[in-house]
Amino acid sequence: MSDQRVNAPEADGVGDAAGAGVSAAGGQRTGRSAGASVLATLWVLLVAWGIAAANTGLAYVTLGMDFIPIAAGVLGCLVFVIVLRLLHRAWWLAVLSVVPALFVLVGSVQYAPEAALDRRGVRETVTITADSAAGTASKNHRFTLVGRGGELDETLEYRGSNPSYRVGDRIDILRDPEGAVPLEDAADVDPEGRLGGLVTGVAAWTGMTLLAGWRGHVRRRENRRAWSGTI
Repeated sequence: MSDQRVNAPEADGVGDAAGAGVSAAGGQRTGRSAGASVLATLWVLLVAWGIAAANTGLAYVTLGMDFIPIAAGVLGCLVFVIVLRLLHRAWWLAVLSVVPALFVLVGSVQYAPEAALDRRGVRETVTITADSAAGTASKNHRFTLVGRGGELDETLEYRGSNPSYRVGDRIDILRDPEGAVPLEDAADVDPEGRLGGLVTGVAAWTGMTLLAGWRGHVRRRENRRAWSGTI
């Protein structure tokens, strides 16, 4: 009897120590998991910001060749959708990110050429004298323009079935004296608006990334608990 009374506290102490060890190990795993989730979220944020900044810079370098930043921007947006899916561990938020991706794509592609026209473009009032698609089913319109110095070498291009321009209209245009950027209707040149759309898209991506990081962390934690419960 005396041996049992002496050994009983030792057994209790061993049990408490074992429980404390399990609790400490679980706490360490939770801490490591939270740290990994934070790092993954920061990495996806850097990807989002990098895509927007890099494509805007690419548009500056390739002025007049819009197809290059368009192709690169589409690829970048697809990359962001994929990494957001991996972070969130679900598709619905990644699919929703396509909407702000359009703002990022349009803003990053159009800001550079419109900023160049706004900064160094020559404003001129011209008259539309001809439409290349008149009398045809073509949707590619090239409007011939005549200014004070005569007919311009460049034409105003419009792709669509119902242009707002008509022969005889007088409009203000902005043309690049260096010839790197195609001329545009001055009313359509809005670099501040393009930049605002770009910032809006990046801000939406940022919010979605933070939400995806949190929800992904919760999902992984729940999956680990469910797995531990089956062992």
